Amino acid sequence: MPDPFADLLLRLRQEAGRTQEEQADAINAVSGRDTMTRREISRYENFENVPTNHTIAHIAAACGVPFEELQREAKAARARKRKGHASAEEDQDAVKRRTLLGGAAVGVSAAAEPWGRLAFALSKGSKIDSPSAVALIDRAAELHVQELNLSARRLQRTVESHLDAITAALPRAGEHERALTIAAGETAALAGWVAWDLGEHDKADAYYKVTSQCATTAGHPPLRALALTYSSYGASTPKAKLEFLSRAASDVRGHGNATAAAWVLGRHAEEAAAAGDEMGALRALERARFAYDFADHTNEQAWVRFVTPYRMDSLALSVYGQLGRPELTAAADTAVDRLGDELPDGGVVVLGDLASALLRGGDVDQGVYVSRQFAAAAQAKPNTMGKERASTIAASLPDSEQELSRHLRQFAS
Repeated sequence: MPDPFADLLLRLRQEAGRTQEEQADAINAVSGRDTMTRREISRYENFENVPTNHTIAHIAAACGVPFEELQREAKAARARKRKGHASAEEDQDAVKRRTLLGGAAVGVSAAAEPWGRLAFALSKGSKIDSPSAVALIDRAAELHVQELNLSARRLQRTVESHLDAITAALPRAGEHERALTIAAGETAALAGWVAWDLGEHDKADAYYKVTSQCATTAGHPPLRALALTYSSYGASTPKAKLEFLSRAASDVRGHGNATAAAWVLGRHAEEAAAAGDEMGALRALERARFAYDFADHTNEQAWVRFVTPYRMDSLALSVYGQLGRPELTAAADTAVDRLGDELPDGGVVVLGDLASALLRGGDVDQGVYVSRQFAAAAQAKPNTMGKERASTIAASLPDSEQELSRHLRQFAS
């Protein structure tokens, strides 16, 4: 007969709507380490092994259940294992009636999709210990950095697993509720961006909506700005794109938001240039650069860590290239000097925007040369910005570069 504790772990996973591999990913997302495997989850559920208290803490956070109660059940299971058998006499129905399956875990599985589970969890509240909360928040920040050097396909499962881990913890957030809600919103926004990059646009919209819900719940407007700025990429018209970005700009005014403001204003400049508003684009780019002079992208909101100097270079290149401005030459020199010999994380985006700018500006030979550099870099260091740029470059290449154009279109698809 299976042990009650092994059965409990199985049902906790099933209530969360996860496979064994997804459960391992969720536990790894909490711990910040890639040590848990599907095989180990199977061993726990077949009573071949009992998790240590250290692992129990991560399982509790990933499943949204009280650590102390899960630890108590694990202790009893170890005692039974030492006796060499699972206690057939124990009333398993009593285990099922305990709060471990009566509260958060059932709530987490109330919706079929990660954003739905998060929306459900936002209305709950209890307690979680500080180390678990800090681990979840720090991991959310790390994911925004990984976005610079991982493809959307590789990143999606990790981001969604971490979102589920935070969602499971939210019903017990207590004093950490606001911080965890912000981290949940940051993770949901990144999940939306990844989904958009993969062509899952309805899914992306759902993530952005729940990010805005997190912003409202936490009273944290910059989080709404993140959702609006990501949404601007997929808006249906130039006017809608600029409206999203104008609303985002109003959410990042004030102290502590310099990096976020620089990114939002830079995006506004980019879309204004695309719409042919030269004066508006140049004014927004100037404001973006001014804001970035006061920015500290490593110590403001977690998600702004991707707004590096390289990203600001790419925005300037995009604006000047679309407008055919003479400032493009100096901006290109600055960007190339900053890249150096070793292509940094985020450098692929710079190469993509530089190639597009050169091709638009009529410097075809140099544009083709940089396009080839971009193609090689995008293959070696895929990120969530590469596909869009590949498609743009392919459309701008001369007829003599059909092979390169075909390669970039294939990469973009």
